Amino acid sequence: MSELADTPKPPYWAVIFASVRTDADAEHYSQTADEMMALADEEAIAGWQAQADHLIAQRLGRERWYRAYRLRVARVERAATFERQD
Repeated sequence: MSELADTPKPPYWAVIFASVRTDADAEHYSQTADEMMALADEEAIAGWQAQADHLIAQRLGRERWYRAYRLRVARVERAATFERQD
């Protein structure tokens, strides 16, 4: 079994979200992050900004959870894998 996450065969889309957290409301943040991950899939990327639960999470993030964040959406054209079988 691989220790690396499986990804689809290219091409596929990747959404990269990096943030600097505040100390506020860690328990609710964790629950909301789990819910957002459950909602995210390939079909949802285009409409993600208009998704109702995500709009609430965005507002809460800006008000409470993040000092800063950066979002990137990228199309993965090529992927390579190496795994030693020791």
